[in-house]
Amino acid sequence: MIVKGTYFQNDPDRPIVYGDVEISDIKRQRLRGEPEKEGVLCEPVLVGFCGTDYELMHMGERLELGPKFPQGKARLINGHEGIVWVPSQNRFAIVLIRGGDSCDPTRYTEDESYFEYGCDRADGLFADKQYFNPDMLLKIPDGYVRDGRLDLEFAKKMVFPDPYGCMLFQLERMEDLGSAHLFRVIMARERCGEERARELAKDEVFKRTVIFGLGTTGMFMGDLIRRHHPDAKILFVARSPEDSKKVRFAVQEADAEYLRSDFPDEKELSRNIVERLGGRASMFIGVSGSNVEHRVAFSHGVLGCNGVYNSFSLGPRVEYDSMPFGFENHLIFGSINFRQCHMERAIELLAGSRYNEIVSLIDKEEFIKDPVDAYRNKIYSKAAPMKTAVIWNKKYINA
Repeated sequence: MIVKGTYFQNDPDRPIVYGDVEISDIKRQRLRGEPEKEGVLCEPVLVGFCGTDYELMHMGERLELGPKFPQGKARLINGHEGIVWVPSQNRFAIVLIRGGDSCDPTRYTEDESYFEYGCDRADGLFADKQYFNPDMLLKIPDGYVRDGRLDLEFAKKMVFPDPYGCMLFQLERMEDLGSAHLFRVIMARERCGEERARELAKDEVFKRTVIFGLGTTGMFMGDLIRRHHPDAKILFVARSPEDSKKVRFAVQEADAEYLRSDFPDEKELSRNIVERLGGRASMFIGVSGSNVEHRVAFSHGVLGCNGVYNSFSLGPRVEYDSMPFGFENHLIFGSINFRQCHMERAIELLAGSRYNEIVSLIDKEEFIKDPVDAYRNKIYSKAAPMKTAVIWNKKYINA
């Protein structure tokens, strides 16, 4: 079937283009042990732009996208955040992005494989029509559809279940690893049993939390830590001015503090972080995408004894001096993923949130006229809004 859409390709001048593109109904499985199923034809309604899209565009410029293409194709239809209309089922749905031959997509191993709609070996949402595994079309809550059309403000929130679900998994990982890391110390200190110590440790690991970077992932992480650990001290560290819209929004949502990273050097920045926290960090979450993260945490001592370092940024190299690292008993981990339960919970929480307020819309005609220019000079420019989305099919939206 030929449809109109945007797609990435290996081309230094035109890494993303809009035009005719052929889509195919490829049988896919959601999890290992489940049958491969034919797709259901859907119509994307509203789609968000993710930083992953921007990186994929750069990979296309460098002619590095080959491993990301669907089998037998020389392009990838992008888009993995948004809401679709399912004509055959007369309903709207959120697409569960990740599937494949794995028992648990958060723990896939060498003999397992995966795909991601719009990211990796499977076409995504930026097309007039697309096929998706029927088991991966998640329900939306009741109350947001009138006369067959979707409420716009609700739809804007539904560009976030993917990253928010990923942050729910990050919270799970930090609690799991943090409680295992600290419970014996708490058993000795509190003179209690293991079960009680593990529960206490889940709170204690967030006692003094640094979130280094303030994109949507950092914002969501602060929000979720506050929801689940109300006594945590949370400090966002980023470059944006204190009075910027995203800083004020994030600080309010997470009941957090903010420190602007505008000091003359990393040493002074680190000293101010510790001062604002009231001590060295028990949890350091790196989401800035910069190499400053690990130097602040390790070289300049922001991460305290028995502290946990969550490396969520893609790109930076994490380095540490093995002598203080070993004696200070640091724990470093990195994992990027989620399960269906995380995404379903994300949909539920986002429906009642204010995150529509940070989503700006780009006109579809402006975007498809020159996608490369739109990516560079509007969607991902320095003056870009915190999150950009596009209404792909206006007939399904109550604006």
